[in-house]
Amino acid sequence: MNFKETILAETPVFLAPMAGITDAPFRHLVTSFGATAVVSEMVSSEALVRNSKKTFRRLTQKNREVLNIIQIVGYSPQNMAESAIINEDLGADVIDINMGCPARKITSNESGAALMKNEDLAVQIAEAVVKAVKIPVTLKMRLGWDSDNINCFSLAKKFENIGIQMLAIHCRTRNQMYSGSADWHAINAMRDIIHIPYLCNGDIKSPEDAKKALKLSRANGVMIGRGALGKPWLINQVMAFLNEGKVTPPPTLEEQFKIVMEHFQNTLDFYGEEPGIRIFRKHFCWYSAGMSGASAFRQTINQTEDLSFIKSYVEDFYTKHFEAVL
Repeated sequence: MNFKETILAETPVFLAPMAGITDAPFRHLVTSFGATAVVSEMVSSEALVRNSKKTFRRLTQKNREVLNIIQIVGYSPQNMAESAIINEDLGADVIDINMGCPARKITSNESGAALMKNEDLAVQIAEAVVKAVKIPVTLKMRLGWDSDNINCFSLAKKFENIGIQMLAIHCRTRNQMYSGSADWHAINAMRDIIHIPYLCNGDIKSPEDAKKALKLSRANGVMIGRGALGKPWLINQVMAFLNEGKVTPPPTLEEQFKIVMEHFQNTLDFYGEEPGIRIFRKHFCWYSAGMSGASAFRQTINQTEDLSFIKSYVEDFYTKHFEAVL
């Protein structure tokens, strides 16, 4: 896949990297709906260099018809560069650097969004990764560490100058975490500062949100994260709306049931039965959001480990909703 051709062909709509969520089964499902690109869960550069089996699992890419973008996180320029080389050798098309994760577990190690407090180190890491590989390098960050330190613009220019080829910006500060509303207009001036593409991220939950986010941010495209949880087809809806002006209805309940069960089976196949059930519980919760009886459904799902019962119970739950529609 050619990164520049993919980005410039249409308004790009990316699936954002989400720890514990955008694993291989979920990325495969979203790409089946036509996403421009999906980004892996963030991979610890330190763990990858140490040859962690769990970390290598996160690199799996089932669909080679889309860009294979691997996101790496860390605080050491050397380890980040080595991690990038390993991923390039394993077939990554693009390396993405995480400088936006707000989780305390990550920032306490001076990684993720904490790097926005240390511009010199942030630039050193980005430069080390760019120099280490032949494939494109992109980067995801936030507006800044807090409202008194909005430095995404100064960093963006530095990143462009050292060869970063695209940015994704979550329109909140690190201290906001996921509270309040993403301020899409806050990155409007980015268009006058850099010449590389940038994506607007944060609170994009509908095609209309995506269109408004693009207008306010003047970004080249959007990156959708939590809005796609329980709605992997949202990516397709947004792409059709932005690029063709089409309003695409969500799948019918019957179609949604098939999507859920295919996703569930792929997760079981990927992880094994016991961990697959445990991992997929959160997806059952997201898929059922807004449906009548969802609370009882989630409680039951979260308390059982019997695969046959789960499959039968989920089918019964959806069947009752099919009948209610008729």
